[in-house]
Amino acid sequence: MVVDDDQGLLFSIRTALLSAGLPDPVLVSDSRQVGALVRSHCFHLVLLDLVMPHLDGMEVLKQIKAESPATECIIVTAVDEVAMAVQAMRFGAYDYLVKPLNLERTIIVIGHALERYQLRQGMALFERPQRFEDLKFPEKFAGMVARDESMALVFHQAEICAQSDYNVMITGETGVGKGMLARIIHQISSRSNGPFVAVNMPAFSNTLFEDDIFGHIRGAYTGAVSDKRGFFETAQGGTLFLDEITELAPAMQGKLLRVIEEKEFYRLGSTQIVNVDLRILSASNRNVSEAMTSGHLRRDLYFRLNEYHIHIPELRRRPKDILVLADRFLKLHARKNKKSIRQISFELSQALQQYDFPGNVRELENIVASAVLVETTDTLRLSSAQNLLVSSKPPLLRRDESFLSLDELQRRQILQALRLTSGNRTHAARMLGIGLRTLQRKLKSLDLDAPK
Repeated sequence: MVVDDDQGLLFSIRTALLSAGLPDPVLVSDSRQVGALVRSHCFHLVLLDLVMPHLDGMEVLKQIKAESPATECIIVTAVDEVAMAVQAMRFGAYDYLVKPLNLERTIIVIGHALERYQLRQGMALFERPQRFEDLKFPEKFAGMVARDESMALVFHQAEICAQSDYNVMITGETGVGKGMLARIIHQISSRSNGPFVAVNMPAFSNTLFEDDIFGHIRGAYTGAVSDKRGFFETAQGGTLFLDEITELAPAMQGKLLRVIEEKEFYRLGSTQIVNVDLRILSASNRNVSEAMTSGHLRRDLYFRLNEYHIHIPELRRRPKDILVLADRFLKLHARKNKKSIRQISFELSQALQQYDFPGNVRELENIVASAVLVETTDTLRLSSAQNLLVSSKPPLLRRDESFLSLDELQRRQILQALRLTSGNRTHAARMLGIGLRTLQRKLKSLDLDAPK
């Protein structure tokens, strides 16, 4: 949020922020509105003029810090008010800028403040194991069954980012539940009363992309006998979920980028601008860094979509979830098929816990659903699912961890921590219960210190 009674300066700062690839700020010219806005939204940063009518910057700063202590504040001041700006820093301001603003320096300071906010939020999440009991909206996650601590972290991240209007990128292997988590984020957000529109990006051809995304007017081309609303218009006021974004052709990604940046578009055949008011969630089963290197994902689009990142761990990394999910699917499909199967046998439970699940949660449900069809007793037995497990070939069965060397066990734990923290070594070290320097030494000794 940018607060200043000078409308010209507000728009100048907004233009500079957007040009630098930063989020579109809320612009406020009346300082009396700030308190209500901070109470109803989760602002990461406020750029605040010190001298304003009604409420001066110092009073507004105190309001912000009382309502939202985590929000970073940067004071904007005139040369002869620097002493007051320094005093404001004692009340919790991150830094101050002197008028006339040097926009390049302004962007740098804002960037540093946002980094500190993200770091503090991230460290707060990783400082201790997250608990399902501490969720604010546990009922929203009822459909996404989980018991593993790594998923508790994912759910807490979802709650945090849902309170903002930031675009969120969700990564994880096929079948881990990226689409389900995106829908939950929408349901918790301030846009929950608006539509949730999910779009499967690989389904688009280059010729149909613009028509499906932007829509057309009658007569735009042969066969366009009536007006058509595209996905952007359909999702107005709500959330647009772009699934498997890295599968969209780069040329089409460029058209998508323009709409996200300009917040407007034209229907095919029309000269009338349609304004965009929605939030974008996106997902990918690829490693996004590799996708950018290989050209599957434009870097500029990535920075627009990845204002917040959530990674969902693979099911094989969440051992506590396997049997809980299997039991849930057993009850669901037994009821659907009108069978009185009450439990899973010990042998099948053991086999499921040893299986790698390359298809993740989706594959687990398919295994249970198929086994329910052929089971004739009140217990789901290994014999009913044997072919489903064996058909995936022995290499997919996990090795006995007791035969792994200490180095290999350390390597796996370190890699898992780095995955869960999106490569942030400081956070990973905290998760592992070691110091950053110790982690760096282990990375080097285990040959894991390469840029990849």
